[in-house]
Amino acid sequence: MKYGVTVATGKFGRTAVKELVKVVAPNNVVVIVRNAEKARKVLPAGIEIRQADYGDENSLSAALKGIDKLLFISSLPGGPVSRETQHRNIVTAAIQNKVKFIAYTSFPHANTAENELASDHKITEKLIRDSGIAHSFLRNNWYIENDLDAIKTGAAGLPVYYWANNRAGWALEREYAEGAVKVLLTDQPKEVYEFAGPSRTYEQFFATVQQATGKDFNIKQVSEAQYIKYLESNGLNPEVAAMVASFQAPIDDGSLTEETNDLADILGGLTSLNKAIIEVLNK
Repeated sequence: MKYGVTVATGKFGRTAVKELVKVVAPNNVVVIVRNAEKARKVLPAGIEIRQADYGDENSLSAALKGIDKLLFISSLPGGPVSRETQHRNIVTAAIQNKVKFIAYTSFPHANTAENELASDHKITEKLIRDSGIAHSFLRNNWYIENDLDAIKTGAAGLPVYYWANNRAGWALEREYAEGAVKVLLTDQPKEVYEFAGPSRTYEQFFATVQQATGKDFNIKQVSEAQYIKYLESNGLNPEVAAMVASFQAPIDDGSLTEETNDLADILGGLTSLNKAIIEVLNK
């Protein structure tokens, strides 16, 4: 059985590969990367490294030869080639090579979510369904690391601001990656996994940061416009500040509000938020 992992030099991919080789012999693990030199430096020895780009269908077709199960990690939007095209290329290459199973990292409730970040994932899920390839959709909620700057700010005893007025399911990025590998290795996986930690508001999240760090910093909700001004006051230019503020939009619009045990169930439990916060601060 040959296992493939795309985007394997990213943080999520590196964690997934390291978890995979704990169970699977390295010579049965194939990574598909843009930078083979980087892959040799950051990934375990003994795995097979194949160079390909999501924007190049021919290179992907060659890279997926002989792959039985594929962990398809979604690309980042905003590149010279649209994410829809990149993902279509992967699915086409998987069909050509008769890949037997795809685990795809998607967006929470991608089939019904109205947030603009869900649109490419909705299209990709349909492409995979229509391909006839057995699959699981790993609908990842929110990484604790997404708020690392704010966590560090609070840990320094400084005020922490946010604007999103809803809930998210914070969990460690490594736990999402470990969950993906568990699905990849499962004989009869579910079609959809809504992966998330316990649902919390930002106020509850930062209150736990206070507990974990022992710092009694001020927690304040502001408007989105005020949050952007706060970011600008910390050195970001208006365009970057607006972009960073927009990252909280999926929380504010309710896209990440859900109650699910899928991640805890497949991992046999999650790291407590207190311990997880200390873990990210110690990296």
